[in-house]
Amino acid sequence: MTWDVALILAIDGLANGAVYLLAGLGLVLIFSVTRVVFVPFGDVVAFAALSLAAFETGRTPATIGLVATLATLAVSVEVVSLVRQGELARLPRALLGWGVLPALPCLAAWAISGTAAPAVLRIAVAIALVVPITPLVARVALQPIADASVLVLLIASLALHFLLSGLGLLFFGPEGSRTGPLADGALTLPGGFPLSAQVMLMIAAALVLSAMFYLLFERTVAGKALRATAVNRVGARLVGIRPARTALLAYTLAGLLAGLIGVLVAPVTTMYYDSGFLIGLKAFVAAIIGGLVSYPLTAIGALAVGAVESFASFWSGAFKDVIVFSLLIPVLMLRSFMARHDEEDAEEIDQ
Repeated sequence: MTWDVALILAIDGLANGAVYLLAGLGLVLIFSVTRVVFVPFGDVVAFAALSLAAFETGRTPATIGLVATLATLAVSVEVVSLVRQGELARLPRALLGWGVLPALPCLAAWAISGTAAPAVLRIAVAIALVVPITPLVARVALQPIADASVLVLLIASLALHFLLSGLGLLFFGPEGSRTGPLADGALTLPGGFPLSAQVMLMIAAALVLSAMFYLLFERTVAGKALRATAVNRVGARLVGIRPARTALLAYTLAGLLAGLIGVLVAPVTTMYYDSGFLIGLKAFVAAIIGGLVSYPLTAIGALAVGAVESFASFWSGAFKDVIVFSLLIPVLMLRSFMARHDEEDAEEIDQ
């Protein structure tokens, strides 16, 4: 391997790492607030990419039907819950939040389908179209078991992935799609190495969104509520913070991140209904490096995953995914070695 090839692979790894960074932030955000490892995150990424591709080809995105189906289920679950609790006065608000609001991006998507809408508008609507998916899915399947163990929540999240994957096949079909580049042109680095505008856009988006997340958690009341819930759910409830609302905010922000990732990766890879699963798994590796709680360590882990994937694809393209997932073994061993084991302390006391 020459230095020229190494530099090209490093740039490619940096672009991949930017995508995994954003996805890792979404996974850590959801887990820290709700204790849910949200496996279907990658599916939402794929739906955003396929929605944008549908706009570019003049078709109506199948995401409209998917969101409408999920909204109908969420409204039904919410209405039944309120009726059982005898809180009929909250029904109009429930219909507005779980039925009307998710329908707004669907109406916008239907309005611009088949028209010569500006590219910026298509991108914005494609992102907005998938944002409701995560809170809707959480309301239907995860909120009723919010107090269950982490293992039960993980099993439910895994089942949701297979459900969304099946719905994706039903609504989108098996065909893959790729969109045009979001940014044209290239920058020539010293030594004559070209750096495409698309790659620069991906890296810049990761930096800007990471900074925005930092400001959200440090400067806003909503961000501090998310941090409080992540640190101590009981304490947050005692000071007036409702975990259900912070969970809804976390799922919504994660849906926004998934939509942004979808439109960023759509021009660089052919997306299928199930293509997001690998993106989510590699982001999960980055999140594990961060302990599913640390955003800076997750960012470092995402860059490491991107670099390892890029160089592994050069050495052995058939085993690049195996090499990336093998990073979990030393990370988990190190975390297990550094973690305090209460059962061992109990045994020492007994002796």
